Amino acid sequence: MTKTYAGGCACGAIRYATSSAPIVENHCQCRDCQRRSGTGHSSHLVFPDRAEMKIDGGAATWRVAGEGGNEKVHAFCPTCGTPVYLTFTAMPDFIAIYAASLDDPSKFEPSTVTYNIHGFAWDSLDPSLQKFEKMPAS
Repeated sequence: MTKTYAGGCACGAIRYATSSAPIVENHCQCRDCQRRSGTGHSSHLVFPDRAEMKIDGGAATWRVAGEGGNEKVHAFCPTCGTPVYLTFTAMPDFIAIYAASLDDPSKFEPSTVTYNIHGFAWDSLDPSLQKFEKMPAS
């Protein structure tokens, strides 16, 4: 049976859905994710085919160069400010959704932690997850 991944922003102005499977589910502890989330990490599900993600509602965006130099495009709700997804200029087909934006966040099954070199002792994550100091090579 195929899982459906659906969710959206806090006010409901942006909704997304896909029946595609994520290629990776991770926690990221880079400084950008820490600042944006207001805590020690962000949690994402990355999907390989952006075209298979149905998105309703208009997102506002802002761009930032990641630690590796690649530009990330952050999409958020212009009404409530909720971060909903991000895309990557170097990998235009990929789309990452924030785990907490899922209607059913229990579908999030992380397997990795990226940029753990920036992790804080007060932000303890599952010690069984594979950890990378930076973004692993593809």
